Amino acid sequence: MKYYEVNFKIQPLSQDARDILAAMAGEAGFETFEDTDEGLKGYVQQTLFDEDTLGQALQFFPIENTNIIYNVAEAEDKDWNEQWEQEGFDPIIIADGKMVIHDGRHLPAIIEKDTGVQLIEIDAHLAFGTGTHETTQMICATLLEESMKDKTVLDAGCGTGILGIAALKLGAKGVTAYDIDEWSADNTRHNAVINQVDEHITTMCGDASLLDSIDEHFDYVLANINRNILLQDMERFRKVMKSNGTLIMSGFYTEDIPMLEAKGKELGLALVSQCENNHWASIIMRVQ
Repeated sequence: MKYYEVNFKIQPLSQDARDILAAMAGEAGFETFEDTDEGLKGYVQQTLFDEDTLGQALQFFPIENTNIIYNVAEAEDKDWNEQWEQEGFDPIIIADGKMVIHDGRHLPAIIEKDTGVQLIEIDAHLAFGTGTHETTQMICATLLEESMKDKTVLDAGCGTGILGIAALKLGAKGVTAYDIDEWSADNTRHNAVINQVDEHITTMCGDASLLDSIDEHFDYVLANINRNILLQDMERFRKVMKSNGTLIMSGFYTEDIPMLEAKGKELGLALVSQCENNHWASIIMRVQ
């Protein structure tokens, strides 16, 4: 998957300006950011970059007297998780120790004390979803509160496959996963093998249009994607949900919830709960 690297220069520079810019750039397709001395560096898939939306957002930047300029370059084609793969990551404890996400090398003491902990091992290669991000953690915590036994699950934009694998570990009987990035689809298969759930997961490469040719209907749809793609794909999600199906979404900010709730109402989905973590949000919607 080819990416653009976009360097934003913010004057005067502040963390609030960085945060607002990241939220706005997310609406133009950006997936990840890193702070720089002059502002922010963002990465966006070339096929998803909406420069018109970005330009309009910057034109109406809410912090007065803030000047933002940017330049676009083709990002180096490299393994974005190279450092992570070399160093690993500290175990991520979900819901006070009910679930632990780890890299297979750094195991916490809690595992030795409680054999009932749900363990998920993630080996990420060019894919999003190690569990370090607030959005992934919120959905995993939500799954722990749901009754997943014998449920069927769609993992939309699967990344490393962490959400579908979590659902299977919690008793789901089958997962269908897809991602537009072929590296992610391959990585999901790889992690399914590591976690010994590969017999129960089907992985595809493509976007939500794949759902048009799927006959199956799902108890749960899980989607950790940016707001604009969620709004675009929610209608397709609804068409493959069972009559009592549940949609769990994250990948957006708290202020995006009303827009997603309104879209859900149009499709016969009701917002039943929401949670927040460091300004990121996750919501549960069910078929009315």
